[in-house]
Amino acid sequence: MEATPGRERLIEQFKADGLYVMFGNPGTVEQGFLDAVDAAADFHYVLALQETVAAGIADGYARATGGAALLQLHSGVGLGNGIGMLYQSLRGHTPLVVVAGDAGVRYDAMDAQMACDLVAMARPVTKYATRVTDPRSLLRTVRRAVKIALTPPRGPVFVALPMDVLDELNSEPVLPSTEVLTDVSPSPASVGRAAELLASAERPIVLVGDGVALSGAQHELVAVAELLGADVYEVDSSEVNIAASHPLRRGQTGHMFGPHSKEIVGDADGVLIVGTYVFPEVFPELDSPFRAGAKVVHIDLNAYEIAKNHPVDLGLAADPRQALRALAGVLERRLGPHRRAAAARLDVRTRERAREARTAVEDGTPMAVFLKTLAERTGGDLIVFDEALTTSPLVTRYLPAERPGDYHLTRGGSLGVGFPGAVGAKLARPERLVVGFAGDGGSMYTYQALWTAARHGIDAKFVVCNNRKYRLLDDNIAQYWRERDIPEHGFPGSFDLSHPEIDFAGLARSLGAGGMRVEKPDEAVAAVGRMLSHPGPFLVDIQI
Repeated sequence: MEATPGRERLIEQFKADGLYVMFGNPGTVEQGFLDAVDAAADFHYVLALQETVAAGIADGYARATGGAALLQLHSGVGLGNGIGMLYQSLRGHTPLVVVAGDAGVRYDAMDAQMACDLVAMARPVTKYATRVTDPRSLLRTVRRAVKIALTPPRGPVFVALPMDVLDELNSEPVLPSTEVLTDVSPSPASVGRAAELLASAERPIVLVGDGVALSGAQHELVAVAELLGADVYEVDSSEVNIAASHPLRRGQTGHMFGPHSKEIVGDADGVLIVGTYVFPEVFPELDSPFRAGAKVVHIDLNAYEIAKNHPVDLGLAADPRQALRALAGVLERRLGPHRRAAAARLDVRTRERAREARTAVEDGTPMAVFLKTLAERTGGDLIVFDEALTTSPLVTRYLPAERPGDYHLTRGGSLGVGFPGAVGAKLARPERLVVGFAGDGGSMYTYQALWTAARHGIDAKFVVCNNRKYRLLDDNIAQYWRERDIPEHGFPGSFDLSHPEIDFAGLARSLGAGGMRVEKPDEAVAAVGRMLSHPGPFLVDIQI
């Protein structure tokens, strides 16, 4: 095979893996590579003004496509900027292929400007991190990284690319990376044991996470939950694992305080955990929250997560879809007299859900009017990227997470995901309406994403849930005071964002997007019309 510069051959390798779009922010040590990118046919560079934004857009793109996304960062300084967002991707199992340049292997001994150990920087926030040091192994190393990123448990990977390695002639074959199939079925004996542990439960519960969505196991999950008559709670969940309208879905366990999860699971005598770990709170329970004698079955492709924190009676390292399908078949045959009790529990939840719908109180605030109008105008046919945080319950009340791929929730604990995530999702799904929701504080972490949307003609829409504070911190410190019997008093000044006031609509316009501010309910109705009719990115700042 004719040799060509490594920088050009690398682009062909990316294209062989279906990676035709690269998100990034340029730097000097990548200049030769980026020059080749600019000249490459059928390969596109999406420019962000800061690396955190580029990483967030790439994350949203990968989540919307269900595949990998390619992210370019600039050496140590750019990688450092992107690390917080890469942590989000690590916790959410997003298969990002991250590359960053350095000046060259020949300069390793010089300790020169911007020199640092890129692999050591990337390792804590990636599934795999390495550096290419020989031109003859450039493509083989990239293929290895792509394979690792896409193999469950998925996650971001990092490859450092020295300039001199990319400048060398390369004759490696360009081949698609190997996809590792993981549709692993548990043995009949294991499934039988799981059914035996769960079938007789009088107060069963199912805890699910994004492993269900990744394996496409939503239908199988519902079948098992209905057979058991088990409440379904989502744990460390950011995708649609069960439709919000299903009567057995009970919401999220939460991510902050362990006692909240303990209260949810403490009475269960049969527990099925699928596609997640327990429990992901910031302040978790150190002792097992499950009642003594409760039978616990844990199914996940990621064996590390099974019984990671608390013992279980049976752990199955298997594909959730295959395992749940087999479990449903065995439960159909084995439930016997317990079938009637399970049906009764399902009936109770169905009647409760209907009663809640009948007695729901109409909310006349600007945000509620905006959401209700948006739902009516679109028929709910849109993709929501939700970083609304304390406003999320209202968002999902009017725009419930019903269909896989229609809803993405922030994950990982840091701010700034919502707006770049919406840009990435819209780029991946240009035929769909995509609306990103973020708090006023969270939006300012990555507001530059609007410029990228305007530059590249990405018609995403954005909503700022503006309460002029980091409201979640108010809620959390109030809990802290209660736990320690500290009298309530004024919230720390560092939580307040009211002065000077941020002109979000004006800022959006300065970045090339449209924008308007909403203070009254009647303005919210007009805002929906303007947002939907505006060609290009548009932002609505809603006062709460």
